[in-house]
Amino acid sequence: MGVLIDTGVLIAAERGGIAWDELLGRGAGLDEGEAVAMAAVTASELLHGVHRLQGVSKARAGFFVETVLDQIPIQPFDADVARVHAMLSADLATRGAAVGAHDLIIAATAVAHGFDVASRDARSFGKIKGLKVRRW
Repeated sequence: MGVLIDTGVLIAAERGGIAWDELLGRGAGLDEGEAVAMAAVTASELLHGVHRLQGVSKARAGFFVETVLDQIPIQPFDADVARVHAMLSADLATRGAAVGAHDLIIAATAVAHGFDVASRDARSFGKIKGLKVRRW
């Protein structure tokens, strides 16, 4: 069991709103030995942001993102996650509930691996059955 960190939490850490130790789980209300990870799409979102910047901002953000990628394990979108993604997507469609594509991938990754999601936006993630959201 552990927590999958959403992109918004990582951006808040980059901007100084969350301390690095808290981001890595020390003091974030995690139990001893509880894993901290991110979904592969979260890594892509962070890198996308870096590519859109220029100059000093790009260099600063790039350094932060590479540090994050080095220190926080990335959970892949594999066949197990794809199966959960399809199930969650079908359930949301049946209920007429909408969740953004990337948030759904993050949620599917979390559910497939038995993780909670740490997010600053519980609205979308709260629609997903079987997913525990930790407001960060």
